[in-house]
Amino acid sequence: MKKITIAIDGFSSTGKSTLAKQLAKHLGYVYVDTGAMYRAVALYAMQNNYIGTDFFDKEKLISSLPSIKLHFKFNSELGFAEMYLNDINVETEIRTLEVSNFVSSVAAISEVRTKLVEQQQEMGKEKGIVMDGRDIGTVVFPNAELKIFMTAGADTRAQRRYDELKAKGDSVSYEEVLKNVVERDYIDTHRVDSPLVMADDAIEVDNSYLDRKEQFDAVLELVNDVINAV
Repeated sequence: MKKITIAIDGFSSTGKSTLAKQLAKHLGYVYVDTGAMYRAVALYAMQNNYIGTDFFDKEKLISSLPSIKLHFKFNSELGFAEMYLNDINVETEIRTLEVSNFVSSVAAISEVRTKLVEQQQEMGKEKGIVMDGRDIGTVVFPNAELKIFMTAGADTRAQRRYDELKAKGDSVSYEEVLKNVVERDYIDTHRVDSPLVMADDAIEVDNSYLDRKEQFDAVLELVNDVINAV
C-alpha cells in the first residue's frame, strides 16, 4: 500500500497529538509531535533564564539555537516517542502549564521556526508519517496528500486541558487554563512568521462534540479514501 503524508494542524488542546498517535499506530506510520519540539525550546529558554513572566531575551535564545539538540526516542512501554533535549528526557517537563504559557511566544521567532521546520521536513522525506502542529499543511508539508485542520470551542478545549493537568496532579485553575488557551490562540493566529491558518485544501474537523473514537473513525475514513485514490 502506498504511503502518504498526513498533516494535522489546529488550535491548542484540540487533541491533535492524540489523533495523530492513533493514526500512526493504526497505519504503522511514524508520528512526530512538532509541538513537543517547540515546547522543548521553550523549556531550554526557561532553564537558561531567557524567558519569564515579564521578560524575554530573544537574541540570547537565537544565539543559543546551535546548542539545542532535539530528538525523539521511542518508549516501547508507553507506545510513543518521547522528547529529548540535549540527550535528557523532558517529556514530562514540557507538558506543564508554565511551558504552555511561553511556547507560543518562542514559536513565533522566525529563527526557531526555520531550525525546527528543516528538521521536520527531513523526518518526512520518506512519507509514511503523521505530523501535527500549527503550520504542517501550510509550511512544513504543503504537498501533503491529506491535511486535517482541527478546531473546537475555547471553553471546551480549556476544560479538556484542565482535566488532563489535574489528572497529572498539577495545581491549576480552570480560569488559568482558559486564559492560556485564549492567549495562545491569539499569538498563534497573529504571528508574522507562519501564522496558524487552515490550508486551502485542508479538511476541517470540529471535535467539540466528538469523543476520541468518533473522531478517529471519521478521520480514518478520510485517510483510507486518500490512500485508495493515490
